[in-house]
Amino acid sequence: MEEVKMQEAKYEDFKIENPMKEFARKFLKKKSAVVSLGFIFFLVILAIFQPAPYDIDETDYDNILSEPNSEHLFGTDEYGRDVLSRIITGTRLSLSVAVTAVTIGAFLGSILGIIAGYYGGLLESLIMRFCDILFSFPGLLLAIGIVAIIGPGLTNVVIAISIYGIPTFTRVIRSSTLSIKELLYIEASRSIGVSDTRLLVKHIFPGTLPALIVTYTMRMGTAIISAASLSFLGFGASPTNPDWGAMLSTGRDYIGVAPHMLLYPGLMIFFTVLAFNLLGDGLRDTLDPKLD
Repeated sequence: MEEVKMQEAKYEDFKIENPMKEFARKFLKKKSAVVSLGFIFFLVILAIFQPAPYDIDETDYDNILSEPNSEHLFGTDEYGRDVLSRIITGTRLSLSVAVTAVTIGAFLGSILGIIAGYYGGLLESLIMRFCDILFSFPGLLLAIGIVAIIGPGLTNVVIAISIYGIPTFTRVIRSSTLSIKELLYIEASRSIGVSDTRLLVKHIFPGTLPALIVTYTMRMGTAIISAASLSFLGFGASPTNPDWGAMLSTGRDYIGVAPHMLLYPGLMIFFTVLAFNLLGDGLRDTLDPKLD
């Protein structure tokens, strides 16, 4: 009987844990990342359902530039519009711009990174020199230059943020591809005649997902603050749109009499960017086995 129990104990020692359970167990230890994930879910709910107490264009002429009160929890703007309602409605706009821009950048950057890392040679040199050119400009300055050339507007803001996000994903995915393609199972697959396309899609790309997920999450914060900065400078959303950056731009003219017009949009940008950065840190610590 004792021998059977010893064998069962040995079996438990070598038992392989379910990858999802292992990920959840490690991730739940990162308290800041868990709280950040909860805040991001809250933002997504706001973006989907938009439970604004007032219409964003509804005016209250008796409460123009009113401080926060029981009727308007975040106060009103220069037209008597409810600031809380505009912030809630602007959540969808800010998140959609960031998600679209980062997704496009991740898609193009991943393709370039995998091609550069797998094939190497002249093709890799051309791709990486292209990335070096983009990296030679500060990100926001590059985005401003692109928008200045192609014109203002939210669509062009998405294009600009996407372009300057490409080299980051390219470098990260290339680095992962270089390490993965040297693994034994990749060499074995290549030796039995597996096509390059199948190798890249079925074997190498899934191996780059942990790095891609972490980079994607971190870039979300950068994209949100970049979009808000462009709108603040007048290159993005118009002041009439409930964009957080545009609201900041309008509020600076009334900072002396209605500081709440700057405070609450600024806090939303700050906490949203912080949440994505902390979530990215937590995912990196969880997905990187070298950090165990």
